[in-house]
Amino acid sequence: MPIRITNFAGRFGWNMRKYFPKLASESYLKFQFVTRGKSQKDYIEYFMNSNPVPYPNIVNLETINRCNSTCEFCTANKNAEKRPFARMSDELYYSIIDQLKDWGYKGHLTLYGNNEPWLDTRIVEFHKYARKQLPDAFIFMSTNGLLLDIDKVKSIVPYVNQLIINNYCLDMKLHDNLKEIYDYVKAHPEEFKDVDILIQMRYIKEVLTNRAGSAPNKKATEKVIKETCLMPYTDMWITPNGKLGICCCDNFEVTDMGDLTKTPLKEAWNSPAYQDLRKKVAMGRQNYPFCKHCDFIDAGIRMKIVKDILKKNKK
Repeated sequence: MPIRITNFAGRFGWNMRKYFPKLASESYLKFQFVTRGKSQKDYIEYFMNSNPVPYPNIVNLETINRCNSTCEFCTANKNAEKRPFARMSDELYYSIIDQLKDWGYKGHLTLYGNNEPWLDTRIVEFHKYARKQLPDAFIFMSTNGLLLDIDKVKSIVPYVNQLIINNYCLDMKLHDNLKEIYDYVKAHPEEFKDVDILIQMRYIKEVLTNRAGSAPNKKATEKVIKETCLMPYTDMWITPNGKLGICCCDNFEVTDMGDLTKTPLKEAWNSPAYQDLRKKVAMGRQNYPFCKHCDFIDAGIRMKIVKDILKKNKK
């Protein structure tokens, strides 16, 4: 099936997120920490003992640092954004993709960070170049869908393995433009047989994680989070100015793991700053100031990749 709609835990999950947001958030996070903790530690041990250092499982490359949505859990929403406007230069973008090619990169790539990718008018051409240079990479796009129409979907699907559309709403209904896209894809499956189009039903006022204290609707408390975190070992986060941050929770770009305008990509991935971060977070978030109160835990793609890698290495 080239297109599908998901909604975590169905109507029950939706109502929990809508009417009992704090309970839903805390219960979900506790469940994730308990069930995923061992896999996280096993992967970190594998990463730290590998020589050379494994390349990132996911490269998140933000080409423009703006969003057009009003999601209440995100600092990048258009009402909360505080970052100076930045747009990645063509030169830097093509250099990063070329360096990934030289690295033999076959992991996941998304031209997305804390932003809406369709606000960058170059986004289709950028994906086209990435697909040409990285034929074996898994390229996916994540979008809020507000700017999407059928023509845009047709323009991007030749270059991505997966198109994730987050339908942020209050009523658990598809926006009109996404309903039109859904109906078209269902009626013309052959046009989209090589891509997975996933529409995720999302509550726009949902309470998620505190994102290291940056989430507008869930501030960090003084509680110290002792669990470790996968992000320093799985993800490369690249801002439009070429700076490497820790993860999506650093929306204000406080952390600095390297500068790709000065340092080659492969070298920056194992910079002294990254090495220090990884050694400390491996023993728990409380050892790294930026992370010690952050309750973020990934519940999706990263865990699947990590488990696949661990399974492969056991053979």
